[in-house]
Amino acid sequence: MRIVVTNCNTTQEMTEEIVRGARAAAGPGTTVTGLTPSWGPESAEGWLDSYLSAAAVLDALRTYEGPPYDAVVMAGFGEHGREGARELLDVPVVDITEAAAHLACLLGRRYGVVTTLERSCGQIEDSLETAGVGRNCVAVVGTGLGVLDLGDTDRTEAAFLAAAERARAAGAEVLVLGCAGMTGLQRVVGEKLGVPVVDGVGAAVRLAESLVGLGLTTSRAGSYAKPVRKRREWGRGVG
Repeated sequence: MRIVVTNCNTTQEMTEEIVRGARAAAGPGTTVTGLTPSWGPESAEGWLDSYLSAAAVLDALRTYEGPPYDAVVMAGFGEHGREGARELLDVPVVDITEAAAHLACLLGRRYGVVTTLERSCGQIEDSLETAGVGRNCVAVVGTGLGVLDLGDTDRTEAAFLAAAERARAAGAEVLVLGCAGMTGLQRVVGEKLGVPVVDGVGAAVRLAESLVGLGLTTSRAGSYAKPVRKRREWGRGVG
């Protein structure tokens, strides 16, 4: 089985970190390939970045020329584009936001999300509502760190733990890493917090494997029907 994991930004180092986390979570026989958009924001933080990122990721998937794959994991927490990717592709598309939230709901009655900048919180809340898992989320808390700051491991851990306490005080029984760049942090903070910590990348990879293994893919009956055939302009080219 081959899974393509798409970064939501153009930072190749982050793609490599996400792929490492995805491979660590994948089962035997699963190959993980990373995909970095050739254009778009270097980090997705806010509505403008998110919409730009969505178009860039869809373009990257549209023009992909690598080995055939069985599923796609979209590694942008709260970012847009998952619905468009499901229309575009004939394989299962699993978004890390949905995946993490669904698994969190299996582990506790209420969960909280710890993310990067506060400006991303509303966007994540909307994404969870759209996915139908918003009612179980008691808090989306920012650490005050930008996506590109996450490489500072000690600073990230301290900021995460402080934000996690706020989420727990709000009633969270399970915590979710609210950024693909936080992948791997769950192993460091889980014991210290005393509650399950869900990494969206790992959750999405495992769910993608399950869908492929069960022979399931996106329904074409209605919402995710194939796009209407028409002329579309993709940047300077024609699609």
